[in-house]
Amino acid sequence: MNESMESPDDMVTNKVGGGWGRALAWVFVLAVLAVIAVQLRKTMEGGILLNEKAPTFTLTLFDGGEIGPAEMQGKVVVVNFWASWCKPCEEEAEELQQAWEYYQDRGDVLFLGVDYVDTETEARVYLDRFGITYPNGPDLRTSISQAFRITGVPETYIISRAGDLFYTKVGPFTSLQEILTLVDQALAE
Repeated sequence: MNESMESPDDMVTNKVGGGWGRALAWVFVLAVLAVIAVQLRKTMEGGILLNEKAPTFTLTLFDGGEIGPAEMQGKVVVVNFWASWCKPCEEEAEELQQAWEYYQDRGDVLFLGVDYVDTETEARVYLDRFGITYPNGPDLRTSISQAFRITGVPETYIISRAGDLFYTKVGPFTSLQEILTLVDQALAE
């Protein structure tokens, strides 16, 4: 018998073994793709959906006060997540302050700054540097950012008077007019 020829038993073993190996490889590849798809979907979903009830929360302010659901009720609320180490946050800081000054005396618009993963010292330096006067406080134990399921900073949520999520902005605002237009639209609802 020719030594290079396989016996029928060897051929069956090689074909079955090779088939199982390929099948296991495909199962592994499909499992990896499924995990990637789930993670990608979570990333793309980002925060809460528009027109859903916004999370309720209480923000403990740097000055020791608190703002909770009672103070937000019936108002358009602009919730801005930021950090002193965030360069894109600096790009929108002045515009957010100017928008706050524009609406401050109306009484039906509230701006809240939520400082994300920062030190109080650095946060206060940031607020002073940009002259920010609207209420700000730290996200203690990241409970507020987790409730909103933020993906990074800056990230801003505009909540309608009814308490529903009206608008989400991932990244910095590019102009004062952009902020004013969105808040005016929320007020008109």
